[in-house]
Amino acid sequence: MTTLARLLPAPLTSVALLALWLVLARSVSLGQILLGLALALAVPILTKRLRPNRVRVRRPLVVVRFILTVGYDVLLSNFQIAWDVLRWRSRRPQSRFVVVPLELRDPLGLAALSMVTTVVPGTVWSEIALDRSALLLHVWDVADESDFIARFKHRYEKPLVEIFA
Repeated sequence: MTTLARLLPAPLTSVALLALWLVLARSVSLGQILLGLALALAVPILTKRLRPNRVRVRRPLVVVRFILTVGYDVLLSNFQIAWDVLRWRSRRPQSRFVVVPLELRDPLGLAALSMVTTVVPGTVWSEIALDRSALLLHVWDVADESDFIARFKHRYEKPLVEIFA
């Protein structure tokens, strides 16, 4: 392992941490840059053992498309839930638990899937089967369970299978 690889075990994580630090600090002063660099260098080194596998981005266009899809769904879901709340008295949402069978088994892919279901309003990751074969979600409004499962698998699971396969 080279010296650079030891100093920067996760370069993208380091760049993201530095950027996040500067955004949260709302300053690009020399002091904030130095603090951000210290965090960006130290955190990946200190958390190296927590990363089970080295992530290799095999399909960057799929990653970009997936991020755009999730961003679009977050915006759309916010408006849909706001609209549902406004018309609560005339039409109540059909909330329910939905079991989604999974093809995705990769731990990092499942972690990404859990983040997506947490970020998209109207879905909550409730439980995963011990053998990772199924996921239990609580969904704000489900008219047709089979349509929801097909859409969830197509929009979220399928791209993650491509990315982490």
